[in-house]
Amino acid sequence: MVSVASAMLNGHVAGGIFLLALAVAYVGARYFRAPRRPRFPWWGKVGVAEILLVELLLFQRTPWVSTFFTPLVWTGYLLLSDAMVWSLRGESRLGTTPRHFLALAFWSVPLWLVFEAYNLRLANWTYVGLPDNILVRSIGYTWSFATIWPAIFETADLLEALRIFPESNSKRLALGRSIRWSLVLAGILCVTVPAVAPVQVGQYLFGAVWLGFALLLDPVNHHWGGRSLLRDFESGRWATLYSLLASGLVCGLLWEFWNYWAEAKWLYVFPIWPESKIFEMPLPGYLGFPVFAVECFVMYEFLRTAGNRLSKSPKAERLGPAP
Repeated sequence: MVSVASAMLNGHVAGGIFLLALAVAYVGARYFRAPRRPRFPWWGKVGVAEILLVELLLFQRTPWVSTFFTPLVWTGYLLLSDAMVWSLRGESRLGTTPRHFLALAFWSVPLWLVFEAYNLRLANWTYVGLPDNILVRSIGYTWSFATIWPAIFETADLLEALRIFPESNSKRLALGRSIRWSLVLAGILCVTVPAVAPVQVGQYLFGAVWLGFALLLDPVNHHWGGRSLLRDFESGRWATLYSLLASGLVCGLLWEFWNYWAEAKWLYVFPIWPESKIFEMPLPGYLGFPVFAVECFVMYEFLRTAGNRLSKSPKAERLGPAP
C-alpha cells in the first residue's frame, strides 16, 4: 500500500485532498451555523467513531478492514449524514422511516448492477485486491453497492437541510408533451448507442449512459404522475436538482478519496486524459458524478412510480430530496 507520506507528495492526491477539505469545511461551517432542533443523535456518533476507527485500522493494515474498507467507511458516512439531517430537520430517512431507508439500500444493488452490465462491455473500470473467496467477495460487492443510492440521497438531504440552494424561484420552464417525449428519445439513444457501437467507440461514450436513464425515465415519471424533476422545473422549483448535482460531486470526491487508500478497490481504464486525474479518477470523469446523482434519483423514483401503478396504491409518500 502506498504510504501516506509518499501519497501526499503526489500532486493529484494532494489536489484531491485540498478540494475535499474545502467541501467538508464549507458544509461543516454551514452546519455549525445552522439552527438545530433535537440534539445530535446517537447513530451519528456511531458513524463518526466508525469512520475514524476503520481509517486507523486500514493504515495499520488490518486484513478484514482492508477487505471491507469501502462498505465500512460508507456505512459510517451514512449514519453521520443522516444524523446531521435529523439534528437540522427533526426527521431523517433512517431516524424517521428506517423501512424506507432499507428499501433504498436494497434497490441500490440491482440499480447499480445496470451500470456494471454496461461495464462488462465498455470496460471503463476494473476491481483489484478482492478476496479469493467467492462468498466473501460477494458480501463485499453487495454491501458496497447497497451504500450508493443512500449516499446520494442522504447527501442531497443534508444540502437541502442546510438551505444552501433556494427552494424556488421565478424561472419556470414550459415543457410540452413533444419536448418530454423528445427527451425520452434522446435517453434511448444515450443508453443504447454506447452498448451497440464498437467497443473502441463505446468506451468514449460511457458518459452518455450516466445521462441517458435520467432523460429516458423522468418524462415517464412525469407522465405517470410520479415524482419528477420536469414537474419541479415547470413549478419553478430547482433546489432538488441543485442539491442532487452538488451531492454527486461531494460523494464523487469521497468515493475517490476513500477508494484511493483501500486495498480492495476499483481502477479506471478511462480513455480520455488518463494521466490527468484526481486520486484514481481522470479529471473528465468527475463530470459524471453530478449527472449520476440525478440519474440515481430518477431511476429510484421510476421504480416507486411503476410499483405504485402496478399495485394501484395511493400516491406514495415522497422519499426523494424535498422540493
